[in-house]
Amino acid sequence: MPSDARILVVDDHVEMGRMLQEPLADAGWTVDLATGGQEALTLIRSRVYDAVLTDLRMEKVDGLDVLDAARAVDPELPVLLMTAFGGVESAVEAMRRGAYHYFTKPFRLDEVRLYLGRALEDRRLRAEHRALKQASQERSGLGAMVGRSAPMRGMYELIDRVAHAAAPVLLRGESGSGKELVARALHVEGPRASSPFVAVNCTALPGPLLESELFGHVKGAFTGATSVRRGLFVEAHGGTLFLDEIGDMPTELQARLLRVLEDGEVRAVGSDASRTVDVRVVAATHQDLEARVREGRFRADLFYRLNVVTLRVPSLKERREDIPQLVEHFTARSRARNPRSRVTSLSPEVVAALGAMPWPGNVRELENLVERLVVLVPRETVTLEDLRPHAPVPSAQEADPLAQAREGVWTLRKLEGEYIHWMVQHCGGNKTRAAELLGIDVSTIHRRERER
Repeated sequence: MPSDARILVVDDHVEMGRMLQEPLADAGWTVDLATGGQEALTLIRSRVYDAVLTDLRMEKVDGLDVLDAARAVDPELPVLLMTAFGGVESAVEAMRRGAYHYFTKPFRLDEVRLYLGRALEDRRLRAEHRALKQASQERSGLGAMVGRSAPMRGMYELIDRVAHAAAPVLLRGESGSGKELVARALHVEGPRASSPFVAVNCTALPGPLLESELFGHVKGAFTGATSVRRGLFVEAHGGTLFLDEIGDMPTELQARLLRVLEDGEVRAVGSDASRTVDVRVVAATHQDLEARVREGRFRADLFYRLNVVTLRVPSLKERREDIPQLVEHFTARSRARNPRSRVTSLSPEVVAALGAMPWPGNVRELENLVERLVVLVPRETVTLEDLRPHAPVPSAQEADPLAQAREGVWTLRKLEGEYIHWMVQHCGGNKTRAAELLGIDVSTIHRRERER
């Protein structure tokens, strides 16, 4: 039986309300008391509840009004009604309108606890069912990841070890390398797989909207807040919240995020009440967070809190041997989305050419290119001629400085300079990564570029 739920008890007889509030609180629930229908409407529209227990007969605003307001805010919010024997007909009408259950007075407290527990359990099971349905519709986990290269085998082993941990995870890697796919695998392979996986991109929304999206808001908290919003932390309760591009989160929100990570409580914008949440946070960034900490653009305490477990997602350039398998995978998926396409495969020459390209956009760029070819090429097998209008396809000599050197006499210094230049292109213009692969300082690359 869920014990961290928040329940609203509504009764215009204060003593009756208190008589219910105390034993329900003793059962482990957080219980708010509204001493009338109007107060109940205000609370329902400003706070997040898991169940409502309301008297049916009240002056001005009755239990049916409370029921309608609750279902307007959350159609799945269970509402239980209390009524005297003479109000049974109205209670039956309330059941038709979506009430979960009704009690006739006098009732036993153990009966109220029993049905409240059932209502909360039903609500939890519905949430789990939605999560399972989503998981079945979206093929996730390690089974969704493609590649047998050494960097990917290392990634699979790390995911297997980290998935069952409770600590936050920081995913680092270039844009388009598949960080969200890794986050989903961590969720699906761990104990939270049956609970929600919720993702948000921290660059997609301005600060105030991101704050409302993450933490929720109450009605009237700001212009346009016409109803209560639960927020993504509450929606992800029991599951995983994926914060993509965490390095771009506004500094004023970083303190609030740190508070949630440390205390496990969220407070909606405009609310004076906090709510406990059980959420595993997986964050991702392509930026140098250490540099942003030094610049004062990212909180050091938040960085240390997120950097408990770090996984580096390899770029496509680091696992080129996976490109043939990725091409086959993306071709099949693109054909499924475009059943009228005639394309069934890409020629070996095309696959080899794709393996030599720099891929600054990583796996995402490769997937988009393959789908473009599947949609536009009017034949079964994609050739190099089909590829050239959509991607720069270098000749073998252009692609390999060693092949060019064999055509003439090059000094070692010239060959070294040309190879450095080729490696920078190979890394999509990322000179820092090229320097790492070459085993030299990045200043050497800058110096040799000036000499070319």
